[in-house]
Amino acid sequence: MSDKSTSSKTPAATATETPQVSSPPRRIYPIVKYGDPILEKPGAPVKKFDAELEGLVEDMFASMYAAQGVGLAAPQIGKSVRFAVVDVTGGKNPEAKIVLVNPEVTHAEGEVREEEGCLSIPGFRGYVVRPQFVTVKAQNVKGEPFEIRGENLLARAFCHEIDHLNGILFLQHLGMLKRDMIKRKIKKLKKQGEW
Repeated sequence: MSDKSTSSKTPAATATETPQVSSPPRRIYPIVKYGDPILEKPGAPVKKFDAELEGLVEDMFASMYAAQGVGLAAPQIGKSVRFAVVDVTGGKNPEAKIVLVNPEVTHAEGEVREEEGCLSIPGFRGYVVRPQFVTVKAQNVKGEPFEIRGENLLARAFCHEIDHLNGILFLQHLGMLKRDMIKRKIKKLKKQGEW
């Protein structure tokens, strides 16, 4: 999911700076764009929880931040598996990083209509109705089950990314006229070699 905030505020530096532990350089994956069939098919459940998965998760966070997103699902980097990363702070708060492996929404309530965008459909936005609150059951990167509740933007990000894992794009939540207009514009961009 793309970030629509335009705030350039940076958090104030803390009095005690912690030394940075050097981590291996992360791979920045190109984001798969609308039109690629991988985006419209459900991902396979994750069965192997290992160092490879952990590395891929970190690469996905790096790729998401590089694209200025707040959520990224594995199919968006060409991997047809059921996991996604979410950080609605856009990297400003390391504690806000959430990894959802094999997630499913177990409870939803309320309705909010907000503008939404997608890293796989850059430059296009539309109003989508999503639940105001959701509860998600998932596994972490180690395979341990957990439950998490999201509200407003976090609930929207959870729903958006879980949709990706089910082969659903936010376009499918738009009205027919808006959806067709976006598809026509993308078709034109493809013809011009700009997509």
